[in-house]
Amino acid sequence: MRIVYLLLVVLFLVLQGVAGQPFIPRPLDPCIAQNGRCFTGICRYPYFWIGTCRNGKSCCRRGWRA
Repeated sequence: MRIVYLLLVVLFLVLQGVAGQPFIPRPLDPCIAQNGRCFTGICRYPYFWIGTCRNGKSCCRRGWRA
């Protein structure tokens, strides 16, 4: 029975250490970082072109007055 308690303590310490690991985020999409959206083809009103997305689509952002 003592071994069961010892194993529970070890398990608790291991899980406590895992919980403290930092979250590793996925790479941020440059289009989303510029508050843009990916569209197929060209950007239409009220959006304007600010670049190209990773998948080759147009990165568009909403205009200032829209």
